[in-house]
Amino acid sequence: MLRTHTCDQLRPEHEGQTVTLAGWVHRRRDHGGLIFIDLRDRYGLTQIVFDPAVNAEALEQAGALRNEYVIQVTGRVRPRPAGQENSNLSTGGIEVEGQRLKILNTAKTPPFDINKETTVDEGLRLRYRYLDLRRQRMKRNIMLRHNVVRYIRNFLGEEGFVEIETPILFKTTPEGARDYLVPSRVYPGKFYALPQSPQQLKQLLMVAGYDRYFQIARCFRDEDQRGDRQPEFTQLDMEMSFVDRDDVMELIERLMIGIVENNTERQILYKPFPRLSYREAMARFGRDNPDIRFGMELVEVNALVANSGFKVFSETVASGGLVKGMNVKGQAHYSRKQLDELADFVKEFGAKGLAWLAIDSPLEGGAKEGVRSSFAKFLSTEETVAIVKQLQGEPGDLLLFVADQPAIANESLGRLRVELGQRLGLFDPNVLAFCWVIDFPFLVWNEEEKRWDPSHHLFTAPMDEDIPLLETDPSQARGKQYDLVLNGYEIAGGSIRIHQRDLQEKVFGLIGLEIEEAKRQFGHMVEAFEYGTPPHGGIAPGIDRIVMLLAGEPNIREVIAFPKSQSAADLMANAPTEAHPQQLRDLHIKLDLE
Repeated sequence: MLRTHTCDQLRPEHEGQTVTLAGWVHRRRDHGGLIFIDLRDRYGLTQIVFDPAVNAEALEQAGALRNEYVIQVTGRVRPRPAGQENSNLSTGGIEVEGQRLKILNTAKTPPFDINKETTVDEGLRLRYRYLDLRRQRMKRNIMLRHNVVRYIRNFLGEEGFVEIETPILFKTTPEGARDYLVPSRVYPGKFYALPQSPQQLKQLLMVAGYDRYFQIARCFRDEDQRGDRQPEFTQLDMEMSFVDRDDVMELIERLMIGIVENNTERQILYKPFPRLSYREAMARFGRDNPDIRFGMELVEVNALVANSGFKVFSETVASGGLVKGMNVKGQAHYSRKQLDELADFVKEFGAKGLAWLAIDSPLEGGAKEGVRSSFAKFLSTEETVAIVKQLQGEPGDLLLFVADQPAIANESLGRLRVELGQRLGLFDPNVLAFCWVIDFPFLVWNEEEKRWDPSHHLFTAPMDEDIPLLETDPSQARGKQYDLVLNGYEIAGGSIRIHQRDLQEKVFGLIGLEIEEAKRQFGHMVEAFEYGTPPHGGIAPGIDRIVMLLAGEPNIREVIAFPKSQSAADLMANAPTEAHPQQLRDLHIKLDLE
């Protein structure tokens, strides 16, 4: 080894020992006759002092050092002079008296600062990711990710799970997003697909009798990028036999609490995690991935405005739409410019506009003089008072409303709730609020295709008591699906699976998938289910999203060592690139780029 210790190991008890360290020059300081070097490796920093009284040659060599040079230093450990200790460093009580210096490699000046946190264009960081990963912020994130994954493996091992790898080259099947296809040289004109998830394979492992399976799985989806998406991502893939919904949820809840409490200083707001039905989540928060760290919940007012003189409200109700509002406490002072900005915000999510009512003083005796509003003049005094009461309005409050079709009203106002929660500082960013969302609709109607689509995936089981509804009213059936949400992000989704062939074929029929076509696409699954399939279910927590939230980062690129850019490009390796013509010929592929 080129070193006896790392740059985080030395303490005052090592005084007098001769040690050898190796790493990068983090910072160099010339104090007129003495040169100080902060030496960095993955573990930390150690201060090196070059003194002419100790070794004049080493001091001369140190004069040539620059940031990011790779060096090896041998010297004696000594206490720092009194008053010069650095309490911010674990090695801040000592320094190493440099006796020998060897420059292992020189370095060009980096394109951005590595030894301090500065704002750097993300494109530049991704182009030089190997340098970005040297920075303290990225090192902290990568180590947090390592510790989380290590905890997961240890926890599940103790719970009797077996880690099994599944293929990366698999079969293309309809699973929601586009597949990444891999052409086969051996089978001209045929393609493998990179797995969107190991969903089918983990169910086959249950058929095979491995009743507790997991893997840290790489998944691939060809979809548009967002802050919490990447073309390739990592999930904890799990499946269990002889379980029902509560069994899976209970185990995951214990796992998540353990991850947080053993790897972070974050506070979990609610234990056990609250459980919300899909309908409740949509009613209270407008979204099925609610951030429950703060209130400002949505309130429906359809019954109060159905017959009002404000046609935007009454006509929306008449057409089957939704009128919802929320109370932004203490913000009645918002200016028209600020309100117009909020209106523009909800329009980004399909809303036609934003109605508002500011309460300046108590509505004594039912008078409307205490309010300013974009619509109250069209309402009776009784209607105005009823709306204010429904939203628990008080003097100083600002009430905001969206009237539209349910999907748009919920999405736009739900998004606005989160935006205002952030702007107004209504939640502690160090607090983690987990919740479960359950009782999702089993099927959703596809108006364009005039058929039902699975709300989760086509192997999800309906609630036992709702199976008869598949014959009479599929829209009311609920699935055995469960999502785990953290601070407004879905971090895990799973379900109990269908394990009986007759029920699976019934679902195929409901979604318009003929049995012969089902056999063509999922023949391996259909056949496997004929050989004794146990009741089973699973879940897939997204490791990238979980670590992003634990690290307090704005997107998952900050917790992935080598991510793609927002446009799904690898800026460091300049990928994707064109293939060599011979490669295309070998694969029997001709390009038509028109």
